[in-house]
Amino acid sequence: MIAIVDYKTGNVGSLVNMLKKIGINSVVSSDPKEIEGADKIIFPGVGAFDNGMNNLLASGLIPLLEKKVKNQSTPILGVCLGMQLLAKGSEEGVVPGLGWIDGLVKKFHFEDRNLKIPHMGWNTIDVKKTDPIFNEMAKEARFYFVHSYHFVCDEKENVLATTDYGYDFESIIRKDNIWGVQFHPEKSHKFGKQLLKNFIYSC
Repeated sequence: MIAIVDYKTGNVGSLVNMLKKIGINSVVSSDPKEIEGADKIIFPGVGAFDNGMNNLLASGLIPLLEKKVKNQSTPILGVCLGMQLLAKGSEEGVVPGLGWIDGLVKKFHFEDRNLKIPHMGWNTIDVKKTDPIFNEMAKEARFYFVHSYHFVCDEKENVLATTDYGYDFESIIRKDNIWGVQFHPEKSHKFGKQLLKNFIYSC
């Protein structure tokens, strides 16, 4: 079973629909029993870092997620804010993050004043390491981004791909059974569909 963690941070309908297109039934849930029974977990999110962490704390799910991810090695995919919450913290707020992947979330700072924040729209990735998440991925793969902050890994071996927007930032990260993507695969058409398919079947 694929569990999409519901911690009140945005509409996940498009993610459910994209999974249906690849033949995967998922459950959107904050029910500990459903998350406990999950074979894979997707950790979505949109909005501000502190709001996301406070919602997650209020849900009471963190101990269970720690057990599933850290102790039982259940694969988890963090999407957008869900990726950022994997960090130790963010410039956007003061609430500590989960700290599952060493790093901090920082705001875009550009010398080129013509670049707008947020980074919004389609962009490509530059793959740094081989990984099952890239299986059968077209070289011209591009994904849909909407964000003002980005993950900065302390350990660069956790960086699977970067994206150029003013400078290179980490757009796909991985540590053991934990993956994170800064973009929205559920809004990225065939490329996002392939990435989700890879996470479900290959990771």
